[in-house]
Amino acid sequence: MHGLVLSAAMIDPRSNIVLIGMPGAGKSTIGVILAKRAMLQFVDTDLLLQLSRKRTLQDIVDREGYRFLRQVEEEVLLGLTVRNSVIATGGSAVYSDRGMAHLKSDGAVVYLQVDLPVLESRVHDYVTRGLAKRPEQDFADLFRERTELYEKYAEFTIKNNDMTHEEVCGQIMALTRR
Repeated sequence: MHGLVLSAAMIDPRSNIVLIGMPGAGKSTIGVILAKRAMLQFVDTDLLLQLSRKRTLQDIVDREGYRFLRQVEEEVLLGLTVRNSVIATGGSAVYSDRGMAHLKSDGAVVYLQVDLPVLESRVHDYVTRGLAKRPEQDFADLFRERTELYEKYAEFTIKNNDMTHEEVCGQIMALTRR
């Protein structure tokens, strides 16, 4: 059975849908499809971060470190003022309490939950992806650390190990009444 967990009111007056989850969970891909289906704009905060610094995420991590990347990510999240949008966050957005509170103020937060083995099969560029992680941290440790944060902020959780993008979008639309 496909995983669907309800954890918020059935009618949500907020205008945005915020996608959180690990790298490889499908936030950007699903976000684009969802925005088209729900007739919303699409915003990718990783792209906004890169545009704001005119550098790749990996270059920022390499030169200034993961903490700096998280700081810049928080600035991007706090500066985001959009309505009627699907927002695909970077996987490390959940490290910022202030950033997540800002996103939640006008957005329903949906956690795209994917099991570690599935993520590992999807993410092949772990070393060069520009992840906001400690240098010694492997993907499994990062997964364990972030899972608690995703669960903390999630209002809706969709377990999408084996669902199509369209199925995930359909569930998000049903949950958020779009």
